Amino acid sequence: MSVGELACTYACLALHDDNIPITPEKIAAMVKAANVTIESYWPSLFAKLVEKKNIEDLIMNVGSGGGAAAPVAVVASAAPAAPAAEEEKEEAKEESDEEGLGFSLFDD
Repeated sequence: MSVGELACTYACLALHDDNIPITPEKIAAMVKAANVTIESYWPSLFAKLVEKKNIEDLIMNVGSGGGAAAPVAVVASAAPAAPAAEEEKEEAKEESDEEGLGFSLFDD
């Protein structure tokens, strides 16, 4: 993320938090007050974005942008199944050890 994007993002959040209409002029004024130099197109881009999208929706959807990459299927090799059986035994042993503690996450 560039400095211009970051500065405009913070300016939009501050304006929204104070219930001030988000305009390119107000974004530019906030960025200037913070002594940050940005390209002149950033404030108008952010103002247009906020005009078309509800800023609260944008805040609530942080991190859910774009589709995540689909997990890659692992192709099983022709290796013998004995190591897998040993892993299952170890997992079963660990589970039985946990059962002896006398509590569970799902106990009432």
